[in-house]
Amino acid sequence: MPKQKTHSSSKKRYKITGTGKVLRAQAFKKHILAKKSTKRKRNLRKTILASSVDQHNIRQLIPYK
Repeated sequence: MPKQKTHSSSKKRYKITGTGKVLRAQAFKKHILAKKSTKRKRNLRKTILASSVDQHNIRQLIPYK
C-alpha cells in the first residue's frame, strides 16, 4: 500500500490532541480589527475544537499527524 499524501495547508492549520480531537484557530482575527473590542480580540486568540462533523474529514487530510 503506498503512502498517502498529507494536505499541506491542513497540516499548518490543524493540530490533533492526544485523544484524537482536532483543534483549530478561530476566524475573524486577520483584519478590520479596529472596530472589534480588545476583549473580543483576546478571546479570538484561543484555539477551539473543530466541529464533530468536520473532524473526520480533517483527519483524512492529515493522516500522519
